[in-house]
Amino acid sequence: MTLSVYNTLTRRQEPFETVEAGKVKMYYCGVTVYDYCHLGHARACIVWDVVRRYLQFIGYDVRYVQNFTDVDDKILNRARQEHSSMEAVAERFIKAYFEDMRRLGIKDADEYPRATHTMNGIQRLIHELENKGYAYASQGDVYYAVRQFSEYGKLSGRRLEDMQAGASERVNLEDPEYQKKKDPFDFALWKAAKQGEPAWDSPWGKGRPGWHIECSAMVRDRLGDTIDIHTGGDDLKFPHHENEIAQSEAVTGKPLAKYWLHNGMVKVDGDKMSKSLGNFITIRELLDKGVHPMAVRLFVLQAHYRKPIDFTDDAIASATKGYETLKEGLLFGHKYGRQLGWEIGQRAMGSGNWESTMPNTQFPIPNAHINRFIEAVNDDFNFSGGLPVLFELAKELQREGNILTHEGKTAKTPDELLTEWQTLVKLAEVLGFDAKVEEETSDNDNSLSDATIEALIQKRQEARKAKNFALSDRIRDELQAQGITLIDSRDGTRWHRN
Repeated sequence: MTLSVYNTLTRRQEPFETVEAGKVKMYYCGVTVYDYCHLGHARACIVWDVVRRYLQFIGYDVRYVQNFTDVDDKILNRARQEHSSMEAVAERFIKAYFEDMRRLGIKDADEYPRATHTMNGIQRLIHELENKGYAYASQGDVYYAVRQFSEYGKLSGRRLEDMQAGASERVNLEDPEYQKKKDPFDFALWKAAKQGEPAWDSPWGKGRPGWHIECSAMVRDRLGDTIDIHTGGDDLKFPHHENEIAQSEAVTGKPLAKYWLHNGMVKVDGDKMSKSLGNFITIRELLDKGVHPMAVRLFVLQAHYRKPIDFTDDAIASATKGYETLKEGLLFGHKYGRQLGWEIGQRAMGSGNWESTMPNTQFPIPNAHINRFIEAVNDDFNFSGGLPVLFELAKELQREGNILTHEGKTAKTPDELLTEWQTLVKLAEVLGFDAKVEEETSDNDNSLSDATIEALIQKRQEARKAKNFALSDRIRDELQAQGITLIDSRDGTRWHRN
């Protein structure tokens, strides 16, 4: 089955066909940098990170752009509260954003444009809208004339007539902002400078851009008139994405994006996450409490990206347990590869230890597991449907590892196990899962090296031959205290780390 995706714009699932064969231009409406990222941001960033990884996995050349909104009322309010500046607040939370995302294993986008770095493109777009009759200046502001764009509402399905009926009682005729507009539905493209706020020179006087025009300009500047995929949270569908379409398509006469994809929202114990309810959870708060970043990733990917998810203690505990299973499978090669005669990874500077991170394994020959994974995910990026393939592989490797530990041999051949392990590592990489060898020994920095363990086992064997059972037992007990279990059999003594 070929890839098909649900397109918010058409409200149906469609075959995925790019503007340019083999290439994907993808834009994600990123964060407004006035606070630390929360669970909602974690979900969106993980989902679009994995969509990008998967597109690359199946052969597309992906250019992925994610913006930062670094001029906004929320940033200015934070700066006032802290007696700081908009620039200082934005820089602090952009830095925090990268810290949080790297902990979650999010790959960097190809480019991170900022609104403040796109002023020429923003003003050029507003000027073109004005020339085409879609925008008008009013007392230093510039507004988009919504009724001039006949297709307004096509993304969200909202009709101006319905919205007008519902909004009639909420319009404040005394509001100075309202008085500047020709129509209550018109929205700001450019805002006149206010005392104490940052401002840029423009043909309409000093001021700053509106929120919606920023993304239209950044998409156009970095990716062109029409892109393949425009993504964001479901809460951005209206008005932000609707307004982006109105702005961009009024100027270019071309579709802004072929496919609009929106991820579902995150609830906490069944309620919408909000500071007022006291259930607002930032990424760093969660990870600093000891929740493993890969458990957060698994929690997110266990649900289809378009569905809402509910963050609960039970849900994250289940995801943590699930990641432990995946981790054991991912570390199978490091624990048993040498014993199985595999040539994997590189030795670390002659220390005799395997590399501490997952090796860059070659792509395994397509097999039933890979085909099942692709078939599941090709159905609208159904990563939750692809996860069972990884768990099946991880559990099989876990079982074979136990057999090898207790019986000294495996039910499958080393080559079969190598293929299964390589397949698991590759599919885990697509979903962004990683496991590090140091996780196994982080609780015991003084863990014994393999060479030391082998030497102690040899010493124990010599003690047993000399019938010095007290020394033999003491060596066994000392190894057990270090987390090393010995298994005696006719073929000799095997050992494994607990």
